[in-house]
Amino acid sequence: MKYILKKGGKRNMKIVFHPKFYTVYTTDPAAESGRMEAIVEELQDFEFVEPEPARKEDILLVHTPEHYAYVKSDEKVYEVAALAVGGAIMASRIAFDEPSFAAVRPPGHHASPDSSWGFCYFNNIAIAVKKLLEEGRIGRAVIVDFDLHFGDGTSNTFAGDDRVKYFHMQGGDLAGIDDFLAGEEYDIIAVSAGFDRHKADWGGILETEDYREIGKIVKENAEEKCGGRRFAVLEGGYNHSVLGKNVKAFVEGME
Repeated sequence: MKYILKKGGKRNMKIVFHPKFYTVYTTDPAAESGRMEAIVEELQDFEFVEPEPARKEDILLVHTPEHYAYVKSDEKVYEVAALAVGGAIMASRIAFDEPSFAAVRPPGHHASPDSSWGFCYFNNIAIAVKKLLEEGRIGRAVIVDFDLHFGDGTSNTFAGDDRVKYFHMQGGDLAGIDDFLAGEEYDIIAVSAGFDRHKADWGGILETEDYREIGKIVKENAEEKCGGRRFAVLEGGYNHSVLGKNVKAFVEGME
């Protein structure tokens, strides 16, 4: 791991980030200038580690060769998208020692094996979980998604695979996450962390402190049921004035 920022005291959480995530790779809201800057600015007390791009064979654990070729045809998008997958994979590995948050883009939960939409290209979190399964590092996983939008790509990826259960939060029902995690058996908790449900973002539902509470719910269930193994990967969140504060609240709760 290459440390790119070391500020403040020791925190029980790694932030996976690469300066290339500042790249404005297309015109959609997830790629807007200032989005990642808002997050990084709020997380200066944490240790940052740099990922490497995912290998083709990692991406093909979830996606078809045709979809891989489609994304690769746009060199600018592919460079950042492969790095985002690499960031999710790194976060999943760090989770065996301490919690981690992958501050990556493009997002991924709308990417199905053979298609993508909603600002997504490759399904970062699905590939990370599938890799852990294929390597035999875990036997079961849960994916909690609190983004405003349903992660159809993640759901499609694991449809019929009893090893992975996907849960999408409804409205402002934080208790639903706790109920889901308490009722399942798993070796790791993966979180699709979208912040567009905030009152000042597209969803108009959650307060900043609600994200801290979600983080705490994840932490408590992970510590009780799977040896503390937990990691999260950035999905949505588009109001730059509140995004960094929301991410920080969640990360501090999950720490």
